[in-house]
Amino acid sequence: MILWMQPDTRRRQRSWQTSMSSEQKRRKLVSDSIISEIGLVRGVLTFKVNRPLLVKKVIDKVRHDGPRYGFSSELLSDLPKGLTLVEYSSPNIAKKFHVGHLRSTIIGNFIANLKEGIGNKVLRVNYLGDWGLQFGLLGAGFSKFGCEEKLRSNALQHLFDVYVKVNAAAEKDEEMKRSAQKFMKQLESGHPQALSLWTHFRSLSIEEYAKVYKRLGVQFDEFAGESFYREKSQDVLNLLRSKNILKITKEGTGVVDLTDNGDLSAYSTVMRSDGTSLYITRDIAAAIDRMEKYNFDEMVYVTDKSQQPHFQNLFKILKMLGKDKVDRCQHVTFGRVQGMQTRRGDVIFLEDVLDEARTRMLQNMTKAETSKTTEDPADTAEKIGVAAVIIQDFKGPLQADYRFSWEEALQSVGDTGVFLQYTHARLQSLLNLWSSKEEEDFSVSCLQEPPVVATLQHLLRYDEVLCKTLKELQPRYLVAYLMGLGHLANVAHHTLRIKGSSQEVAHARLYFFNTICVVLASGMKLLGITPVDKM
Repeated sequence: MILWMQPDTRRRQRSWQTSMSSEQKRRKLVSDSIISEIGLVRGVLTFKVNRPLLVKKVIDKVRHDGPRYGFSSELLSDLPKGLTLVEYSSPNIAKKFHVGHLRSTIIGNFIANLKEGIGNKVLRVNYLGDWGLQFGLLGAGFSKFGCEEKLRSNALQHLFDVYVKVNAAAEKDEEMKRSAQKFMKQLESGHPQALSLWTHFRSLSIEEYAKVYKRLGVQFDEFAGESFYREKSQDVLNLLRSKNILKITKEGTGVVDLTDNGDLSAYSTVMRSDGTSLYITRDIAAAIDRMEKYNFDEMVYVTDKSQQPHFQNLFKILKMLGKDKVDRCQHVTFGRVQGMQTRRGDVIFLEDVLDEARTRMLQNMTKAETSKTTEDPADTAEKIGVAAVIIQDFKGPLQADYRFSWEEALQSVGDTGVFLQYTHARLQSLLNLWSSKEEEDFSVSCLQEPPVVATLQHLLRYDEVLCKTLKELQPRYLVAYLMGLGHLANVAHHTLRIKGSSQEVAHARLYFFNTICVVLASGMKLLGITPVDKM
């Protein structure tokens, strides 16, 4: 075991519990180039690591690996590689893009980044809610409440406004409800005019979503949707029939018995009485299609925890159909958020949250005496605001509900996204003083101060944190690690002066600060945060 690679390298302790005495064992151990001292304190063996070696090895490793540092360690490099499909965000067109979709977006993006980090090929899928009764309502009501000009100027907002109006009208007017059902039936049967209107709504919505996702730094490889599986869902129903899994109720609906004794005490409805498909039917079709098309090694669904029963039913039905790849499917859940209101009132679209974060951060930057002039203050404010929202969301267990606080999220001190951005910007400001960065060597003797050693010991733990984060798909471990790194960096910044130091000392210290900056930026990007160089 190479002890300098362990997390607590200054003083490792091991209980010695065998028949051989501690003193006898201590005598058998010898110091070498790694272990500089071996001691015995009250029956416990202690080890001290060669401090210059620690400094040299860690800094050289980060310099060699760059952003790949941590992922190239033995803990992670030997993990099996393959294709990971991640389905996340998945807003419902014409409905509110609520906080749940925001959480799904940033959590799914984080998981995709993490899987790419270990060397997997990742397919990022946005599975839009672009089919179902809401489109029947929208199609039937657009001629009455819609406006093409408003649709072109702000598709998402206008579709939502139309949906609210037609939904209210349908509650009072049976004719409107029948018109919605008729329009949906036309869509299911492929009526050209109905499909043309639906295609128009969908394409405009995706254009608007793409603009907002760009602001978040989120990209997708595929914009899929329930609509893609309207025909294949009929194939699913036929498959269920052929395997005698589909049961027809007295009302004419199609259900799948989820019990082992056949008493239908637990079942999933997969077909309406008119023969049309449901959400779960289309999800079954989508899962089977992906299994056949991509032959993925794992597929991760990211939705709120209220959908847990849905995915349990989905996986069980896929198992009943003999789809073995269902064992490679995983549902990552998250809790609900309260308190993310904007000045416009209740959150409707993700864009409202981003606008709010940018506006508040701009105000804070204007008031702060330490703010530096940036080329694009609004863009800087947005990146910091996004970091604030992400860190506030990722600090706790994903499954937990929590109350969002704008005031807490945008604090520049404490464990916040603003603090991480501020730390990165300060490091970049220091590194601008580095005129001799091309020199590959540095003096290890100039980096023996306690803040240096404590920080490098922390950096040694990065692969362990990545491993735990990957195992549980919980970003809070990485957040806590980066916060610790940020606080260590600030202590070192106050202690290790650059200006006024000799060229040899300044060069070594800048190498050290660059090491911190590389790992900090790498971790921030994994979380979905774009580091800023000035603020």
